[in-house]
Amino acid sequence: MMAMNSHIQSLLTYGFEGVVIEIECQLSNSLPTIIIVGLGNKAVGEAKDRIRSAFASSGIQLPRKRITINLAPADLPKDSTSLDLAIAAAIMTCNQPQQDSTAKQLIIGEVALDGRIRPVRGIVGKLLAGKKLGFDTFVIPEANLAQAMVVPGITIKPAASIQSLHLDITNQAPLPLCPSAPSTISTNHTKSEHSISAIVGQSHAKRSLEIAAAGGHNILLIGPPGAGKTMLAKALLGLLPPLNYNEILELTHLYSLTTYDYEKLITERPIRTPHHSSSHISIVGGGTYALPGELSLSHHGVLLLDEMPEFTRQTLEALRQPLEERTITVSRLRQTVQYPAGFILAATANPCPCGYYGSSHECICTPYQILSYQQKISGPIIDRIDLFVSVEVVEHPRLLNHTPDASDDAARKKRVSDARKTQYKRQGDGILNSELKNDALISHSVLSEEATALLNTAAKKLSLSARSYMRIIKVARTIADLESSRDISVQHISEALQYRPGAIGRQAP
Repeated sequence: MMAMNSHIQSLLTYGFEGVVIEIECQLSNSLPTIIIVGLGNKAVGEAKDRIRSAFASSGIQLPRKRITINLAPADLPKDSTSLDLAIAAAIMTCNQPQQDSTAKQLIIGEVALDGRIRPVRGIVGKLLAGKKLGFDTFVIPEANLAQAMVVPGITIKPAASIQSLHLDITNQAPLPLCPSAPSTISTNHTKSEHSISAIVGQSHAKRSLEIAAAGGHNILLIGPPGAGKTMLAKALLGLLPPLNYNEILELTHLYSLTTYDYEKLITERPIRTPHHSSSHISIVGGGTYALPGELSLSHHGVLLLDEMPEFTRQTLEALRQPLEERTITVSRLRQTVQYPAGFILAATANPCPCGYYGSSHECICTPYQILSYQQKISGPIIDRIDLFVSVEVVEHPRLLNHTPDASDDAARKKRVSDARKTQYKRQGDGILNSELKNDALISHSVLSEEATALLNTAAKKLSLSARSYMRIIKVARTIADLESSRDISVQHISEALQYRPGAIGRQAP
């Protein structure tokens, strides 16, 4: 008697790329057992016990034959329980003719012992990768439906149990067809822990935050303890406009890779505040399966490094690639994965170990200690930060006589939103001034003769690098956009030059 075969397709993602996994099932006359081959890890190998129990709980007859499951390509490591449902479907279809509809869809899901289908990690990424590979119909866990609906141009067949999948495969009760509906997504301004108007004084720092939000510029706030650096950095989030549709997709996928809340849809901009004692891998990304870290989880949001010099040198130097390219490459023994890391860096720092160098409070640090502390942030990292802002101590009586002004917050948000719209119209959707390459920056930035002369003079006196030189133009371009100015004038360059570093890494005591 000839062996019976079936073929079902599923998908695994590696970072933002997908690979179609073909599940081949063969029934042969031998002792009843399930054998899974194809370089699956222990979680994949345990699928046979989950499926056997699920079939028994659901009243589905498991073929009393030797069941051989091959996961092709067989030389690619597989490490996801999302293949469970496809393996179960392959067994169900092994003793009946293959249907065209089954062959043209991807099946994704984890099987529970009682026959329920559990949600899986990274469903949005899987659907996007599957769509990119030419698939438009997906059988997924019903619990993943809310996330899946944000992916455009696909048809979703949600399944709550393997019993419902079995009825669909045997044409007894088809699964419902749910066309994706991204238009149902609604977002609002992300609520910040601190609003700009609630912070007393600090007009210069508030202006710099507005520039940072408008152009996506990195900012470092420097000042003594208790001056309000952290409050200002957290207030930056409230100035950013709502996420757009593509940003929601990217963030939802990234967060579903690292959290157990698989069903959550990320509709607000993130702010990530890792502690300086956090491990290098937790911030950069990695681990056994090269998962995204804090740099990627702050994508389209704010990465707040409070007391930046206290982070390890290894972690700070790892910022070079994301600050320049807005991506981070995580290389591990098993694989190399590239994740997006397009965040605004909002960092804070004291001017010295005790924190009071240059303030009215007495500093107890030696010149060597001050210089060593300032040099914890290397020159290449300083070069990649656009705005350096000194935060001054606020007089105590003012703290009790301040009333937040909601209209001020609204006006700042509108200026930021309008400036971003100007940039998108001029440079392309999604491209901010901070992301411009040099050739595009030159073509979009018309400097007056006076502005060019001032910039060149300052560059010579400050010994600016080529990167810093171009970053000053980017900041000036953003300042001009905030003022709805087509050209960059000498006032814009003058203000941009005020934000170059003075307290860290440049001055010796």
